[in-house]
Amino acid sequence: MLGAYLLTGIKRFQLFYRLVFFFPYILASIVNALIWKYLFHPIHGLGAWMNERGIDFLSTSPFTTKGTSLYAVAFVDSWHFWGFLVVIYITGMYQVDNSLYEAADIEGATKWQKFRFITLPMIRPVFIFSLMIIIIWSIPTFDYVYILTQGGPAYSSEVIANHLYSKAFDRFQVGYASAIGVMMFIYVFFVVAAFGLLRKIGWEI
Repeated sequence: MLGAYLLTGIKRFQLFYRLVFFFPYILASIVNALIWKYLFHPIHGLGAWMNERGIDFLSTSPFTTKGTSLYAVAFVDSWHFWGFLVVIYITGMYQVDNSLYEAADIEGATKWQKFRFITLPMIRPVFIFSLMIIIIWSIPTFDYVYILTQGGPAYSSEVIANHLYSKAFDRFQVGYASAIGVMMFIYVFFVVAAFGLLRKIGWEI
């Protein structure tokens, strides 16, 4: 949302910046994952560059450390998904009536006040929609975890979709894996039903 708001205020090269934000989303998952895996590499990536300058920050890859592996994978996945959300929010912000901002300027409102009292309320349906798709799409997340860590080390980055895959194709516990799949479906169903209920009672989604 912040990225979209900043982009709407740029007058020159706006299309270029939009493409920069959206570019990671159109790249294949394997390409995105390998880029960050190389950047975080302690010998060939940023770690080597930092060590040469006496900065002990990436002495080990965050993908191979138990306490940081899940956060590192989440960062890469979020970076890939960022551009899609930016485009959604930009579309919503351009639908806000410009006369509201003009009236706010006359009243002497600051940029933060205009964002808080005009932009946020007007794009609430877009915000709720983005929240819904983030929750739903987070359930079957598989590719980035599998490519970067395969659920390790010591299952520290394993998510439910990878657990399903492991049960079905590594241990051949197909019944157990099917039960996990059914529970994933039920979870998504209840999320969609909850948003549908909000829409029914008057929320704009």
